[in-house]
Amino acid sequence: MTDLFGALHGVNPALFLILGGVLALALPWALARKAVMIAAPLLGLAAWFATREPGVYGVIELGPMTLETFRYDGLSRIWALVFLLAAFLNGIYALHERSRISDGSALIYAGAAVGAVFAGDFLTLFVYWELTALFSAPLIFAAGTPASQRAGLRYLAIQVLSGVLLLGGAAVWASQTGSWTFDAIGTDSPAGLVLLIAFGIKAAFPLLHMWMQDAYPKATGVGAVVLSAFTTKLAVYALARGFAGTEILITIGAIMAVFPILFVIVENDLRRTLAYALNNQLGFMVVGVGVGTPLGLNAAAANAFVGVFYMALMFMAMGAVMHRTGTAKVSELGGLFRSMPITGVLSIVGALALVGAPLFSGFVTKTLVLSAVSYHGDMLVYAVLVFAAAGVMELSALKVPFFAFFGKDRGYKVKEAPLNMLLAMGLAAFLCIYLGAHWQALYGLLPFAMDYQPYTADNVIGQVQILLAGAFAFALMVWLNLFPLRGDRTILDADWLYRRVGDGVVRWGGAMGVLLAGASERGLGVVIGRWTRRLFNLFSPAGSLSRIFPSGLMAIWTGVLLAAVVLVAYFSPL
Repeated sequence: MTDLFGALHGVNPALFLILGGVLALALPWALARKAVMIAAPLLGLAAWFATREPGVYGVIELGPMTLETFRYDGLSRIWALVFLLAAFLNGIYALHERSRISDGSALIYAGAAVGAVFAGDFLTLFVYWELTALFSAPLIFAAGTPASQRAGLRYLAIQVLSGVLLLGGAAVWASQTGSWTFDAIGTDSPAGLVLLIAFGIKAAFPLLHMWMQDAYPKATGVGAVVLSAFTTKLAVYALARGFAGTEILITIGAIMAVFPILFVIVENDLRRTLAYALNNQLGFMVVGVGVGTPLGLNAAAANAFVGVFYMALMFMAMGAVMHRTGTAKVSELGGLFRSMPITGVLSIVGALALVGAPLFSGFVTKTLVLSAVSYHGDMLVYAVLVFAAAGVMELSALKVPFFAFFGKDRGYKVKEAPLNMLLAMGLAAFLCIYLGAHWQALYGLLPFAMDYQPYTADNVIGQVQILLAGAFAFALMVWLNLFPLRGDRTILDADWLYRRVGDGVVRWGGAMGVLLAGASERGLGVVIGRWTRRLFNLFSPAGSLSRIFPSGLMAIWTGVLLAAVVLVAYFSPL
């Protein structure tokens, strides 16, 4: 074992996932592919454990540019670890699937996310950034519905746009600073602003978030679980690396945390509900990055770490429900606890972690964010986060298990989720409980050393009050028959602005193009007509060049031209 760790020291764990994904795409045998999906993350984890000392291990000299492909430090190691663990859980959860494209894409996608957090320069980051886009889209397309095809194309377009902005901003940044190193950036330059937008698209900033609610519910059951783990958390890492302490992120994060409340209430699709809940969670992380202190960055990292597991657990539960019933809609679900009791219990564990109940992982990380904001002196933001915790988190966390497993019985008589799904959900639930009870193990992984005690009387009492407020609001809305709204409906999000304005711009541009083409055609016709007449007058049998010139006049012109040639030759240097 010591020899194995010695051999893996300094080896980028991303390579095992990417090579495993390529192998999975090539293997026609489902059993062999599944073995690869389990083995590749385990080898990646072994490489992660083997590389204990901070440093830059993967360096490639590319002319005047130095590529740092494996930068191992306190910030990158925790994100890499959670991505590797998520890839392992995803491999177990997907054992029942037989899609070669999904298997290979999921591994390469996870490997690209790991590679991106280890990237020490912008060019390496860009390559992995685009790989996450290219190999996550097939998880949406795999659903095979017209809606998933359209959502997949929109998702791919917005993710590629993020990469284009990243490369453009990085090129300008390198020209200004003379370095491609990916480190603190800030917003003092136009390049920094472009990079912030590039990261913000992937982090689902307000007005840039719609791709997530559009794509995740339309992916396959397994695809939604995989998607929930990597893309947005990678963006939070990039923000923590490049924009720690950027004050505007505090405001952006607070808005992200609070705006999903209305959408959570009216949404009929439970997976879309979870996508809005994920937006809320990302808001807490972005606030921590904006605070920028060691406690704030630790809070962002801790929330990203545990958030991967409880959001994956919730999406796993909904994936299992869809696998057995074919739907994840409130109006069509209810009473499934009798048929799927284990899945129901595990979803409750995920919900308790999501809302930050004491003894669950969400509690020991959310208190970090609230404390960081309080110490920073942003009491208005603190109040907004408390409201967001009592609103979105309770509504979404209570809504999903209640209406799927304990709501009105719809008469479903189905089997419990497949064993591999239960195993993956069980492992995720175990981590949700273990990290909440053994918070020292989690805090030991954080980028900065700290002495923080989450289980104080103030923290516990305050969090219980938030839980009770959210539970009361949920119960009151159900009792008044205000929640949930029945059936599907068109819910306008910020993308309505883009589509409305975009449609108008396209229509206006088309009309202007027709007018311009007509005017150009008329103008070009006039020009061509004039030049045609001139050329005809010049070259036709009756034209100027066909006239007979007097020989004396031609002799004079010949003499003038010869004199000019002699003068040019005389005065030209040898």
